[in-house]
Amino acid sequence: MQISPVIRYYVQKPKRFRAGANILSSPGEFFAKSFGEGSVITLLAAPGRVNLIGEHIDYHGLPVLPMAIGRRITVAYRPRQDGRVRAVSDGHPGLREFDLTAGLQPDAPGDWVNYLKGAALAVSFGWTIRNGIDAAITSDLPEAAGLSSSSALLTGFALALLAANGIQPTFADLFRILPEAEHFVGTRGGGMDHAAILASKAGCALLVGFDPPATAPIPIPPAWKFLVAHSLRGAEKSGELRAAYNGCRQAGTRALEKLGIPSYAAALDCTEPPKLEHLGEAERRAFLHVTGEGTRVREAVKALYEGNATRFGALLTASHKSLRDQLGVSTPALDLIVETALGSGALGARLTGAGFGGCAVVLCLPDQVERVRQQLVADYYSKHPEFDEANHLFAVEPSAGALSLPLRPCR
Repeated sequence: MQISPVIRYYVQKPKRFRAGANILSSPGEFFAKSFGEGSVITLLAAPGRVNLIGEHIDYHGLPVLPMAIGRRITVAYRPRQDGRVRAVSDGHPGLREFDLTAGLQPDAPGDWVNYLKGAALAVSFGWTIRNGIDAAITSDLPEAAGLSSSSALLTGFALALLAANGIQPTFADLFRILPEAEHFVGTRGGGMDHAAILASKAGCALLVGFDPPATAPIPIPPAWKFLVAHSLRGAEKSGELRAAYNGCRQAGTRALEKLGIPSYAAALDCTEPPKLEHLGEAERRAFLHVTGEGTRVREAVKALYEGNATRFGALLTASHKSLRDQLGVSTPALDLIVETALGSGALGARLTGAGFGGCAVVLCLPDQVERVRQQLVADYYSKHPEFDEANHLFAVEPSAGALSLPLRPCR
């Protein structure tokens, strides 16, 4: 395997499956209320993630730099003796039920059960799954916020099904199948979210490569502080927004085909800039964003190794400008959050996630955090009565992924 002098990552050595979290009793109580008392309930958790930099490039095979966060999806589950799945969620009313059979079909677009079905279908590609589960799902992750709540749900549910059937997958096993599960829902994304949810290390960003699949933890200096600021507009990847999201990928793919370049990795290594005059406008913009963002990820890794917060922050801000001006996935609300954070002393800020709403991530030093927070409240959130600081403006720290957390019995 060739190792880049700037992006030094390695193929993840297989490790045995361990999942779960330091969880309060409420998920178990929710389970008992929904399905009754009985045998041991197991608690398993899948964290959300913040993508620090490397947006809309994972599905083009370029490395990205996310980190897992402390907020997470929790699955309290009990194995069944048949192939039935029953699930409830504290964020959605009603019971969802289906059988673990071949040829599962999606429910209505946007229904959260599609992520459960996608997980079930994905794990069936690699293993024989006979036992269904009863599952109660709780979360402290804001939905449709660009923090990968949907991928955490899918990942957590897949892990629960596997554990209920006595199956211990490796990271490589999971990294191969989980991105395909997202395609069941209709989103043509990459594997960044699943890698970060599974393999992140506490105190580190996770450099994720795709050709070949590889991960490497990159330590984040403890003095670097990150705020997540919700725009208060959801970033649901369904309907028109799903089409727009998929359109970004398609435009970038068409650009490569028209230019005759085999991959975006090859495009980054071109000695001369390719001529873009024969590309359509959307294709040209997508190409410029993907190649520019790929270069920024390389430089961001170098800035992390050097502990250069000023440089890292500038790269975050440049990423936002490209997502806004080239790819067109930002919103006026996200732009205002970024501008306000920068104007109050933050070192860098950008939208995180697919865009079209959701959150921005803000980099600060310790003495800047409170000033930035107060300015965001004054200039942005004070105009929104629905603002809830606990869910819309909060600090995040680089946290462990699901494979580093123990599976825990609840009772």
